[in-house]
Amino acid sequence: MSHVGVGPRAVMRAVAFLTTGVLAVPALAGCTSEDPAGKPLAEQDVAAAARARISDGGTLRWAVDSVPDTLNAFQSDADATTTRVAQAVLPSMYRMDETGSPVRNPDYLESAEVVDTEPKQVVVYKLNQQAVWSDGREIGAADFAAQWRALSGKDSAYWTARNAGYDRIEKVERGANDLEVKVTFSRPYADWKALFTPLYPKDVTGTPDAFNDGARRALKVSAGPFAVKKVDTKGDQVVLTGNPRWWGEPAKLDEIVLRAVPRDERVSELVAGKLDLAEIDPETADEVTLAAGPRDPATGTPLMGPGGTPAAGPQGRSAAEALRSWAIANGSDEEAAEEEVLAREERGEAAAKARRRQQALSGFELRKSLEPAYTQLALNGAEGPLADERVRRAVARALDREELAEAVLKPLGLPAEPVGSHLALSGQPAYADGSGALGEQNAKEARALLADAGWVPGGPVKKKDGEEAAGAEKDENKDEDKKDEEKSEGGDDGTYIVGEDDKNKDGKNKDGKNDDGKNDDGGNDDAGDAKDGADRESGEKHSSGKNTAQGGAPGAYAPKGTAAPAGAAAAPLAKDGKELTLRFVLPSGPGSGTLRTVADRITDMLKEIGIGTRITKVPDESYFKDHIAAGEYDLALYSWPASAFPATDARPIYAKPVPAADGSLNVAQNYTRVGTDQVDQLFDRALATLDQKESRDLLRKADSRIWAAAGSVPLYQRPQLTAARKNLANAGAFGFGTPVYEDMGFLKKGAQGSRPTAPASPSPSS
Repeated sequence: MSHVGVGPRAVMRAVAFLTTGVLAVPALAGCTSEDPAGKPLAEQDVAAAARARISDGGTLRWAVDSVPDTLNAFQSDADATTTRVAQAVLPSMYRMDETGSPVRNPDYLESAEVVDTEPKQVVVYKLNQQAVWSDGREIGAADFAAQWRALSGKDSAYWTARNAGYDRIEKVERGANDLEVKVTFSRPYADWKALFTPLYPKDVTGTPDAFNDGARRALKVSAGPFAVKKVDTKGDQVVLTGNPRWWGEPAKLDEIVLRAVPRDERVSELVAGKLDLAEIDPETADEVTLAAGPRDPATGTPLMGPGGTPAAGPQGRSAAEALRSWAIANGSDEEAAEEEVLAREERGEAAAKARRRQQALSGFELRKSLEPAYTQLALNGAEGPLADERVRRAVARALDREELAEAVLKPLGLPAEPVGSHLALSGQPAYADGSGALGEQNAKEARALLADAGWVPGGPVKKKDGEEAAGAEKDENKDEDKKDEEKSEGGDDGTYIVGEDDKNKDGKNKDGKNDDGKNDDGGNDDAGDAKDGADRESGEKHSSGKNTAQGGAPGAYAPKGTAAPAGAAAAPLAKDGKELTLRFVLPSGPGSGTLRTVADRITDMLKEIGIGTRITKVPDESYFKDHIAAGEYDLALYSWPASAFPATDARPIYAKPVPAADGSLNVAQNYTRVGTDQVDQLFDRALATLDQKESRDLLRKADSRIWAAAGSVPLYQRPQLTAARKNLANAGAFGFGTPVYEDMGFLKKGAQGSRPTAPASPSPSS
């Protein structure tokens, strides 16, 4: 399950530092002739094809996470499926291009420009003269005005989730003719292109009752290439059908069926032939890639396994195993032979089932890109140790963000670069790598920050009954799977193994396990979690950073008392009798394996500077509402979508929390509770200037200050993995771009879609 909050490195890194409490932020503009925005790290992967090569007709069955509770995108319970429906059936003045920038949508808008700035900002929209609602009425000023009144925030009878931008409008009126709409602003608004997308008919926005209830389960009037045929809550699907009054390029498909299918069930639905397009997890991506590869013409089995390795033989067994099985089945031990014959039959049935499954998946291919969203580590600065900026900065500087990005993206064959901005992604106009304001990963400086904050190694700890020593790691959902090793045998000869200080004399850990984590009987305790933490790149290091290549010891031999090298776990820290242990909250659902892998690595990195973590796994459905939004965490991993309008959309995420009238803290969407007046002022200035370059520079300065405050640490752009039927064109991993629904369809026989050139990187592996 993905957890997205409700909703490139051409420039040299500069240095920021704290001097007598004042942040010195480096100038971002003028330091290089290259554009710091860079380019998108990955292209769209949609099998692009010209409309002439696409057949007319057909139904696209598209997996979504849910049937939406509302079709009104401006209500608080709108979700990603609401947005998808709105894109297909409603007007949008602007849509996103492949760089995440807004571009005019000519189907609705002939032009839009700022015609006056003094005394007020005035924007004039000139509409496409063919643009009409499905009831035949022209799209016009009355629709713009009704939406403005509904979203302005002046009438509390409208149950709106947001009014950003609309609250700056003074009036909306008819222009020189029926095709012109004149919008006058009371205050300058840089992100005016964000408004009126989507645009609802006045039938929906004209009255509070219509707005609140009229578009929850139906949209009687629409104006896109498709229209809503039905919202089937019992069948868990939304059906879109072609709009006969659509004036643009006609839709190639007859229908689009958006089916709510849980992510862990999608591969089964693909195999059953019930889906044509579905976002999938990395494990399913492996299976689709394997099934789509070259096959043995005689047996139909894949010739290559994941990562380009040779595929296993019949029944998934090696030649040696197959020979041994034959020998037992035909041997003199009748009882063993009978058991082996039965086992061979069972394996044969399983192999046949696997072949049928792979055959069914062979009609699909993996389309992959990077999602317009990034995953971050959030640090709750409301209370506890992380209320101290020095501790937050220490946590942030302990992280090797490049390693974390590679752990997630490199096995998928996607560009593995850490995200350098809180406000934009590489390729977007506002992007610049501002991480220099925090500083690069440096464990020594992180320890110095902790020492300055009063956290010292081996300090006295006041323990309650049942508590562990300072910095001990716990997992509230399982037994400990990592324990400090005890002194090794021969420890009294003045020599010890760095990293093995606490090994027992029998060569086992305190829990009776061998060095490799296995029990004497060869079993592996909690193998699933061990797999999540394993280094998937080389196999030479565990996630703890200990070298186990070629069977070597985790450390080097040295005289007792020799300081451990960089990367070894530091002594746990304490202050005022309390251990420095942070509560790390994670979702427990089946789709959260990637987050748990990242959390394991972060835990190891923090351990190296003496910070302990206590893992708490919670149900997916309560993760965001009951923990992130409620502030019940110290550390957490979740994602934010990228916006083409960060001055508007990112401000509530980083605005300084303010006390509410009832005494509570109004955090808006700033779930880290970390903010500054300076950041707020920079956002306000960026929002009020119509000079695009000045606005970008102000946003980049705001981002530098957000980095320095260390309330959150951007890690990596999220992977976007989509299984698509091979003959489906103009659909798949869309990246930044808005889907063009009328161009989606199934290729004519013999036609092919265009795919991005594959980068020189490994193919997906689990």
